[in-house]
Amino acid sequence: MTAAPAEPQHEQSLDQQPLLRLAGIGKSFGPVRALQGIDLEIPAGQVTAVLGDNGAGKTTLIKCISGIWQPDQGAIFWQGRQVHLHTPRAAADLGIATVYQDLALCDNLDIVQNMFLGSEIIRHWQLDEIKMELTAKRTLQDLKVVSVRSIRQPVGSLSGGQRQAVAVAKAIMRDAKLVIMDEPTAALGVTQTQMVLDLITRLASQDIAVIVISHNLNDVMSVADRLAVLYLGGLAAVGPKEQFDSQSVVDLITTGATQRQGAAK
Repeated sequence: MTAAPAEPQHEQSLDQQPLLRLAGIGKSFGPVRALQGIDLEIPAGQVTAVLGDNGAGKTTLIKCISGIWQPDQGAIFWQGRQVHLHTPRAAADLGIATVYQDLALCDNLDIVQNMFLGSEIIRHWQLDEIKMELTAKRTLQDLKVVSVRSIRQPVGSLSGGQRQAVAVAKAIMRDAKLVIMDEPTAALGVTQTQMVLDLITRLASQDIAVIVISHNLNDVMSVADRLAVLYLGGLAAVGPKEQFDSQSVVDLITTGATQRQGAAK
């Protein structure tokens, strides 16, 4: 394994430091180089959209951040300190929550049961149903999820946008500081898509960092503060959304470069 890059010599206050910093991250699968030299900062309270074509390295990147895979090269820094995310539990303990496209929800259980699955509240050797209901309801209210008829409604009866909201609420309830959302608006209608985009914006307003993986440029440009474009495992460009337009993003996704003015390098 290549030696981890040294931390910067100058000191930064906690307010100046990004929540998450990737330094020289590389990952290979046999002869296939999935990621190479990824340097990326994820600030708290901002939405960072990670874009790229199929095979660009998006899935590998989020799996390294979420502890499913370990990078072969580079280092990961969390709130300024180097960390080793050997398991998803290690990532979750720091406050990193990943909401995958399949959401990992149980359709036959209700909202409360899904939100507390694996972390049920026990009181006097019994499930504390009242406390779990109140906590679930408060979390959904904080996220302004008002379209759910009942928190005892089976998840299988929810719309796509509502299911996304439940999956995110489950992460927030466990004190997530960074929420990674994989294709959160895929296969959703217009109304449900807007519901999810509003949810992403509310997360950022609560000082939670959000990483959004998406192929939908319209969705990305409406909610992202920063864009990071991957091309063939490398970082083609990263910067504030204002430094990009739709055509420059398409250029970067398809060729790894753009001639348009203002696009971040």
